[in-house]
Amino acid sequence: MLNILWPIFIIISIIYAIFSGNIENLNNSIFASTESAVNLTLTLIAMICFWNGIMEIASRTKMIEHLQKLLNPLINKLFGDLNEMSKNNIIMNIIANILGLGNAATPLGLKAMKELQKDNLNKEELSDNMMMLIVLNTASLQIIPTTIIAIRGSLGSSNPTKIIFPVWISTICAAIVGIVVTKIIIRTTKK
Repeated sequence: MLNILWPIFIIISIIYAIFSGNIENLNNSIFASTESAVNLTLTLIAMICFWNGIMEIASRTKMIEHLQKLLNPLINKLFGDLNEMSKNNIIMNIIANILGLGNAATPLGLKAMKELQKDNLNKEELSDNMMMLIVLNTASLQIIPTTIIAIRGSLGSSNPTKIIFPVWISTICAAIVGIVVTKIIIRTTKK
């Protein structure tokens, strides 16, 4: 749908700029936006590479075992029966989300989903564990919203970390509501 809407918006903008005599402003904004996009992309790529490396190192050390012990009670309450590989991938995904590494969390979430699909009896439908993982990823509980801080910093914010407290409130509320609704749905579909 977006692949239809965006070209329509762009075409309408160009036509409007031509008829209103603002074609020069359109050209200037295109070049300014391109420069801004490249700078933002380089900032985010550097941050993603750094945190992906940290997550890879963590996954190869005993650190994951300590974090797993810490998160095990929560994982056992939220998810049903999990194999060790699924549990490890879910924990790494949750840790990446908590650190605000949405882009680093995506490959970890995909790995976890692939593992959960192996245990899924009905391959055409989401399992309860798969639904819970999607909800947790969508809520994206974050303690350190590094991506947002990096974006705010690259755009010249005088205080890019000012967003931390509102992010805590919104992600905690989203996670609680998402978990409760998912648990209700899971219970009602099992009856």
